[in-house]
Amino acid sequence: MLGQEQSEIERIDQVSLRRLVLPDPSREALISPTPKQRKSTTISFTKDWLAAQPKPEMTAELSCLAEALYFEARGESVKGQFAVGEVILNRVKSSSYPDSVCGVIHQGTGRKYQCQFTYTCDGHPEVIREKGAFEQVKKVADAVLSGDYDDITEGATHYHTKQVRPSWSRTFPRTATIGVHHFYRQPTRVVQR
Repeated sequence: MLGQEQSEIERIDQVSLRRLVLPDPSREALISPTPKQRKSTTISFTKDWLAAQPKPEMTAELSCLAEALYFEARGESVKGQFAVGEVILNRVKSSSYPDSVCGVIHQGTGRKYQCQFTYTCDGHPEVIREKGAFEQVKKVADAVLSGDYDDITEGATHYHTKQVRPSWSRTFPRTATIGVHHFYRQPTRVVQR
């Protein structure tokens, strides 16, 4: 039962949690803002903004996220690419998924079409042929990992293209539609006695 309670506590909005723990607003400044609270005036979901960004230093997490964005969303708008990246990070933050970007992306990989992200288990080799698109998604991945922008999917942990309708989409609340993708949040389970 403690695991379920811990899971639900982790889902509480951080601002609300801080109000419970730190009722004095003057103490709020002592805590650094979470990514959801930070508002960036510099991020713009445009190709011009991305082009002006420096080439990021590659890390394992950035490499995994950039690869996922390339294969899952390279044809999407910049905002759509951010949204797909946000889903991956929302899963990392959830106790229901692995606790790393690479872990989330490769969860279930090994059996054909039995994974979280189809490109990792569709039987086709992952070959990056569009170098310009890959350079763009690396910058998107870097910005997503910084978390310095408003939540655009309202906590989504799932998405699919408009052309399909997976069974889970009937029970998960839809939080956004961006480009050709619908975004959903995993339903919260409440323990009843």
